[in-house]
Amino acid sequence: MPPSVAVDEGLVGQLKMTLQRSIEYCQANNWAGYDPYDALNSPIFEKLWFLDSRIPRIALTQLLKRSPVNLRPTLGVPKTQNPKAIALFLSAFTKVAAAGIADYGHHRTYLTERLEELRSCDRCYWCWGYSFPWQTRTVIVPSGTPNLVCTAFVAGALLDAYEYYGNQQYLTMATSAAEYIVNKLYWCDGSSIAGFAYPLPAVRNQVHNANFLAAALLCRVSRHTGDRKFLTPALKAARFSVSRQNADGSWRYGEAASQSFVDNFHTGFNLCSLHTIMRELRSDEFEGNVNKGFRYYREHFYLQNGSVRYFNNRTYPIDIHAVAQSIITPAVLRDLSPSQIGLSAQVFRWAMRHMWDERGYFYYRVLRSGTIRTPYMRWSEAWMVVAIAQLLCTLKQTATKPLQESVKVQSRLPETRLLGSIRCQPYLPPSSAASE
Repeated sequence: MPPSVAVDEGLVGQLKMTLQRSIEYCQANNWAGYDPYDALNSPIFEKLWFLDSRIPRIALTQLLKRSPVNLRPTLGVPKTQNPKAIALFLSAFTKVAAAGIADYGHHRTYLTERLEELRSCDRCYWCWGYSFPWQTRTVIVPSGTPNLVCTAFVAGALLDAYEYYGNQQYLTMATSAAEYIVNKLYWCDGSSIAGFAYPLPAVRNQVHNANFLAAALLCRVSRHTGDRKFLTPALKAARFSVSRQNADGSWRYGEAASQSFVDNFHTGFNLCSLHTIMRELRSDEFEGNVNKGFRYYREHFYLQNGSVRYFNNRTYPIDIHAVAQSIITPAVLRDLSPSQIGLSAQVFRWAMRHMWDERGYFYYRVLRSGTIRTPYMRWSEAWMVVAIAQLLCTLKQTATKPLQESVKVQSRLPETRLLGSIRCQPYLPPSSAASE
């Protein structure tokens, strides 16, 4: 695999063209679409009440997710706008605008207004959930119910927009989301075990990417607001999940028995979130963990032909979400490992050969037996728009300015005590309830 990539104008041109065509497709569909996990939006569960239980819900979700033919129109599943997808588009457009690559500012007002309208109802905080109900192994999460991951990505996109456009309302909304995460989802047990509840406040399991995503957001909000109360839960949860990194650099998805798998994009979330924490706090405390984790990531998820694995121990399925994250991760970690940006270009080129449809969207999965060509707005299209935007921004940075040594203030941040405004929830044993 090529260790690096020159700033290839042909590559840049292809990235820009693909970004534009993807955006045109998504806009033409009003930023709405299907999702791998939206089966429970089907009216069949209202008409056939005896199907509305755990096993049938899981079975239908898996059937629609795995089917090479999109059965959703037949089952009456509607296309929906998902807050997370809307946020990913907003983040991507802000990145390319800030880099001077393209101006999609005319979409910003609409996307931010939709995020205001799609907030979870009857909540005193700004928080968001998915546009469909979903059944985990143990609990059902109703449509629109706020969860940590969706809220973290929406708030992160609002911070991106605030940093570039300076609209105070975006910071207000992101800060409220941080308050929700701290006041409703944070829990700890003693001095070393801590985490954020996911997917529901009552499910206090230990999902590492959820911990890191929340911690990264809290650090960003703390920097912008000057409020250090967010740092205590952020660092406690991050340090707990860092302590659970395996000796080879990998992370299990979570600590429950059913969460022992190691996968591509959640590992990428871990690495990029740790990178954000170090940047926001100007500390290299986690640099060794990121370097070790990124080495594992490169060695286990990238294949010689340019494709990438979903799971660490088998080639198929090749999933577009993993493809997108495999473009994003080396680009985000460029300052720590600049020679690896070629991996991002290699994966993008493979995706264009094998998962791009000339109608303007990316396919869902490549299997050993064939390809699932269904377009999914959140899972596929939004993530690939983010990946292309991130790669374009990184390539421009590479061309216009050399890497500079990051400012490091201290190797380990001081221990902080819980502040009075933060309630430490008691620890409950991990649940097996986790969703992709």
